[in-house]
Amino acid sequence: MAELRLFGRSAAPGVAKGVVAVLDAARRPRREAAGTQAEEASALQLALSQALAEVEALAGRATGEAADMLGFQVAMLSDEELVRPALEGVGAGESAAAAWEAAMEVEIAGYRDARDDHFSARTADLEDIRDRVLGHLEPGGTGPVIPDGSVVVAADLPISRFLAIDWARGGAILLTQGSSTSHVAMLARARGVPMVVGLVGAANAMAGREALVDAATGEVVLDPTEATQVVFAARADREKAANAVSAAFRLGPAVTKDGTRIALNLNASSADELEGLDPAICDGIGLVRTEILFHGPGALPDEDAQYQAYRRIVAWADGRPVTIRTLDAGGDKPIRGVTVDGESNPFLGLRGIRLSLRHPALFRVQLRALARAAAHGDLRIMLPMVTVPAELEAGRKLLGEALASLAHDNRPTGRPKLGIMIEVPAAAIAIDQFDADFFSIGSNDLTQYVTATGRDIGTVAHLADPLNPAVLRLIASVARYGRETGREVSLCGDAGGDARAIGALLRAGLRSLSVAPASVGAAKQAIAAIDLRDDAP
Repeated sequence: MAELRLFGRSAAPGVAKGVVAVLDAARRPRREAAGTQAEEASALQLALSQALAEVEALAGRATGEAADMLGFQVAMLSDEELVRPALEGVGAGESAAAAWEAAMEVEIAGYRDARDDHFSARTADLEDIRDRVLGHLEPGGTGPVIPDGSVVVAADLPISRFLAIDWARGGAILLTQGSSTSHVAMLARARGVPMVVGLVGAANAMAGREALVDAATGEVVLDPTEATQVVFAARADREKAANAVSAAFRLGPAVTKDGTRIALNLNASSADELEGLDPAICDGIGLVRTEILFHGPGALPDEDAQYQAYRRIVAWADGRPVTIRTLDAGGDKPIRGVTVDGESNPFLGLRGIRLSLRHPALFRVQLRALARAAAHGDLRIMLPMVTVPAELEAGRKLLGEALASLAHDNRPTGRPKLGIMIEVPAAAIAIDQFDADFFSIGSNDLTQYVTATGRDIGTVAHLADPLNPAVLRLIASVARYGRETGREVSLCGDAGGDARAIGALLRAGLRSLSVAPASVGAAKQAIAAIDLRDDAP
């Protein structure tokens, strides 16, 4: 075939070469019921259990936000209401597979057609749930196996599919839909997987063809000529050399060209994620996401389980400050029995501190565990999704009660500093109303709310830009207030590790950033190239 060039938008930079494997939701023949209604119902329940076990196993092996993101699939597979229509279909004489597929098609259509962007963005996850269960009911129901090193082409890619592929062996992702701000794009950037979204071309016609991908420019070449392969090989060599240079910055301090010291911290979700990392690469941990503790199978984690998890992270930090965010459930992170099902707009609903205050018993357990872990180092507590000062004060009151109860129990504790996330524009605009010990800007949600742009929606992805002047002005005002009052202000969103954005963030007044461990070297390299002197261009 003649060489063919296609173009999309960069979601994760990198150069890759491989054979195209297309993930296509192929039509499956529906078989007649092979057993009695009771046997078909039992087969469906078994398939659901097996699918749930697979997703929970993926979550157990995952780290960081990847584990958090799988919570949606875990919650859905655990939801009795999801399976009820399928069981009704079995009761009407359908096979387990036919009833499940029909029920899921209705559910998927509802999400796909929802006016709310959050729901429409979850369609790929529901399709993956559908196919996982069918895979245990019918041969071939899960679709083709993706060979290592493949260039994976799909309309969209669910998180569980991404995590099931061994990207250490190469490969890339090409999506005809998708968004550069989606969760899968975040994972691809963190793991160095080249990814292009919004690719224009007939996906089905790509299967089995050799592809070269330059995800930095969004260019894809099918059936490349020898000359094109030479050009791409040179690009890959340049990228490898650039990565080696970035890696050399990892253990050094983060200092701008004019000598300004920048605090560079890590984002993490568990001690397992930090295992094997040298604490010397960072100044501390700027964000610990605690949601992963609440997504495991069985009951919610008790105080001792949380205490041990937090204590391990504090021990790893070896005296460096550790900022732990309280449970940030809700939105796209449901927890069975805790979050609210069926909210019309979950991102604007009962999530973060709003949800914790609605469940004070659950919140007290976490605060007690955090206060106990604070006895072992510089642990700080951060409240997410704070909108009004009353939420901060309610959190402070509950923390005080937790400390008092621990003293009554003769438990050793520390008194953690109490800060808030700046994600809601109302908090950023009225920052002077919040008597917090410190502030951390969540650039992902702040950008989403300021620009009214869903992070998973490809059609408006170009608007979800942390360099939007409105977003930068809010960041600058928060940083200025921090300087004036002597309170630390950091940023822990994706923008902190984005070389394109770091200069603007530092010029907005930030002197503390928190990034994914994989981004440390590149972030320090970008910082070293910035001159903050007044006469700098």
